[in-house]
Formats: sequence, C-alpha cells, structure tokens
Amino acid sequence: MNSSIGDVKPQTMDFEEPLLLKCGDTLSNYQLTFETYGALNDDKTNAVLVCHALNASHHVAGTYDGDEKTLGWWDNLIGPGKPLDTNRFFVIGVNNLGGCHGSTGPSTINAATNEPWGSAFPMVTVEDWVETQARLATKLGIDIFAAVMGGSLGGMQALQWTIDQPNRINNAVIVAAAPKLSAQNIAFNEVARQAITLDNEFFDGDFYQHKAIPRSGLKIARMIGHITYLSDDTMDVKFGRTLRKDSLKFNFDTDFQIESYLRYQGDKFADTFDANTYLRITKALDYFDPAAKCSGNLAESLSHAEANFLVISFTSDWRFSPSRSEEIVEALVANKLNVSYAEIDSPNGHDAFLMDEPIYHNLISAYFERIWNERCDV
Repeated sequence: MNSSIGDVKPQTMDFEEPLLLKCGDTLSNYQLTFETYGALNDDKTNAVLVCHALNASHHVAGTYDGDEKTLGWWDNLIGPGKPLDTNRFFVIGVNNLGGCHGSTGPSTINAATNEPWGSAFPMVTVEDWVETQARLATKLGIDIFAAVMGGSLGGMQALQWTIDQPNRINNAVIVAAAPKLSAQNIAFNEVARQAITLDNEFFDGDFYQHKAIPRSGLKIARMIGHITYLSDDTMDVKFGRTLRKDSLKFNFDTDFQIESYLRYQGDKFADTFDANTYLRITKALDYFDPAAKCSGNLAESLSHAEANFLVISFTSDWRFSPSRSEEIVEALVANKLNVSYAEIDSPNGHDAFLMDEPIYHNLISAYFERIWNERCDV
C-alpha cells in the first residue's frame, strides 16, 4: 500500500579533500546537504541516488514538520509502496555543489573572506557533481549504487555516472533528458541569465553585501523557464484565454489567467532561489556534452559504460523531445548495452516527469521490481 514517507530531516557532510573542478579552480573544502529515505541493507546493495533537476534540491520526498506545503518534489514517485519503494531501497537525494539549499554555493560564507562567495564562486559542471556524489557515497559506505536516476538535468547526471563511475552503478534511469542541449535550449538559458545579470539589484553577482535580491531578473527567468516546461495543449486546457475578470483592462496589468499564473510562479521562485546558483546551473546544462571528448561521437563516449539502462521520454516534451532520448538509446545499442526505452504519451510537456501518470509510474515500478529481484533481495 502506498503511503507518505512522513517527516524527514536534511543532513550535512563536510569534505576536507580538495576538489579540482573542471573549470580549473580548486575548492579546498566544501559541504553537501542531503536526505536519505529507507534503510541501507547489510550488504549495502540497495542504495539509489536521485539526482535533481535545475530548480529542485535534495528534498526529494517527505515533509518538514508535517507541513504538506513542504512535500518533496518527487514524493509521488518515492516512498513506502511507491514505484521507488523505500521499504526496499535506500534512497539518497543530494543538493548539488553550487546550490542554494545547504550545499556549498555562491550564497554560503567563504571562510577566506568571511563573506558570501557571490561572484567568486567557481563554475561547476555535471562532471563535478558526479564526483562529489561519488565522494558522498564513499563516506556513506556505498561502493555501488543499485541505480542512479533523475529527470531532465538529473537524467544527464545519471548518464554521466555511467561514464565517470562505470564500476559504481548497476542501473541508470534517465527520464526526459538529452545527451546535450540544442541551440534553442542554450538560447532560452541565455535569455534567462540576461534577465538576471541586467537587473539593477544584481551588483555583478555580489548583491548579498548590498542586502539586495535581483527579484525582477529571477522572476523573468522563472517565467521563461516555466513556459518551456509546459506543452501548448496543457496551457490551453489549463488556462486557454480565460480572463481574470469579466472584461479587458486595456493596460499592462494581468488580463489573462496565464499571465497571473506566470507572475505567481516567478514571485515564488524569486523568494526561494539564489540568482548566482541559477546562473551556474544553467551554464552546467549548457556545458554538458559527454560526446565532446570523442569528437561528437556519443557511442564512443559511452564505450566504457557497464550499467543497464531505462530511458524514458514524453511525447509532448518539446524542450527535451523523444528524439533526444533516442540519440542516447542508439549510442547505448551501438555498445551492445542492456537498454529499455519507452516513449510515453502525455500532454504535460517536459513537466511530465514530475507527474503522477499511471503508465509512467507503472514502468518505473516494474523496473525497480526487477532491480530488487536481481540485485537487492539479500
């Protein structure tokens, strides 16, 4: 029977071993914030790492202090009796390095200056995140993950795990992802970044010292992003051309429900997310291209992968369309790897990976049932 995982508490882990980042900078020490759900079995074979997408965090499931408004971003998928069953699996969610929900990032204090890192915080990449996640796993005594999974940018991290840590991952679950961003996606990210950096309250990334927040820029960035996460059909069904009031106002306030919704999402985001983190995560998205080291040959970049794969796409996802997932599948097949692929009919656009859709959840459930039976029932 499916049930809530209940209240959870974040944990932190300190790392004193220097980290050489792909950008060339070195962090002498850092901290990661994470949450765990379920119990690690004696043989430590049932651990699953869940990688988060751009706007999310380590808070994958459960609530804080019984408040339903704090429900984890993938709670419909993870918990007792759910597709990723915490009665069986030990699930870990990590706030990525450079984040703004506890892990070391631009808004945390730089011990060398006793001020927030701000603009001085280095650029981070998907490869850097995989390295820090692997270090966390080692500290937790986990040698091999039963699975690493994620949607969107989280799915890209799962793919990178199979390249950088092929001996430490048995299964990769890659949902609504791509092997690299298209020019159009990079363009969306750049417009969002420009909105932030041109905000008068940005102060070249050192707005903390000015007790300021580039709210307008963050708001616009979120509105742009949110439009790309939804399909045209979903927006039409949910909002259409419905007016907020009985007649047009003939001004620049909100006439339509969709305008009001986007402004609400933008305001909420500006209150909870750090602008410098947003800039760096979107750049990490842009930079992700595992095939670049192999002259653009994705199959060659995956030639050392050993994991089994489940790749999922959604028909109405125009930001990371099914054809992008098929590129991943083709590269895996070229390496004779064990891969299952499903294109799921859904009207919910890119956000479909966050939805409680029966076919999607049944597929995830069946895949983890197989993992449990093959790997973890010990």
